[in-house]
Amino acid sequence: MKKTIWHKFSIIYVAVLTLLTYVPILLTVVYSFNESKLSTVWAGFSWKWYMELFRDRDMWEALRNSLILACLSCLGAVLIGTTGALGMHGRKAKTDEVISSLSLLPIMIPEIILGMVFLAVFSLMNLPFGMVTLVLAHTTFCVPYVFSMVKARLVGMDKALREAALDLGATPIRVFFDVTLPLIMPAVLSGVLLSFAMSFDDVVISIFVTGPTVNTLPIKIYTKMKTGVTPEINALATIMLVITALLLFGAAFINKVGVKREIKNGGKT
Repeated sequence: MKKTIWHKFSIIYVAVLTLLTYVPILLTVVYSFNESKLSTVWAGFSWKWYMELFRDRDMWEALRNSLILACLSCLGAVLIGTTGALGMHGRKAKTDEVISSLSLLPIMIPEIILGMVFLAVFSLMNLPFGMVTLVLAHTTFCVPYVFSMVKARLVGMDKALREAALDLGATPIRVFFDVTLPLIMPAVLSGVLLSFAMSFDDVVISIFVTGPTVNTLPIKIYTKMKTGVTPEINALATIMLVITALLLFGAAFINKVGVKREIKNGGKT
């Protein structure tokens, strides 16, 4: 009897949580195709707000800045996060757990605090606010995503493969490129896609560290919403939603394929 009651309660809880989470997103997508300029009145299906969006030059410039920023941040995060995970793999120092916990702090600290910290640090360093400060800030909070995924992949990797390659006369560099790198590549790609999505969507930190001449797409949306939510903003939000969803699904798919491949190879060995 108790199990039945708790089962029904869990179903109701999940249903309410799903409605509260996805209904606003669904309404945003639906009203992006609204003929009327008012988001509260449905006047028929139309593509005109997407056409208006594609004719907006400032929006295209903001999109270009966001793509450049996300790509540069991903590149820096991959180099730092992968190198850090490889350097800590196999170590048994007492400080490793502390270092691993500290490396994940940018994910756990609220974005507004990170933004204020970056603002203070860049001001003390006399760095001109713009693309450089944006890349440095975004790379910082993207590194933990790559580091955690690559580290988890290395923990699950069979050490016998690397040892066998060394026993057969391969140099450590050859072992890395022929054995380690192909095995961790799914985790690296998952970290890249996840970092790209986080950087592409960031608003709070970007507002603190951007300059007057550099505008990103999320900031553009934020500034437009100050004058009210229009179907054009809904259309832009829908496009960003689709891009982010594709990146997240791609990261999950690549990670899943990598795990299956590792299990398959492990079964053969």
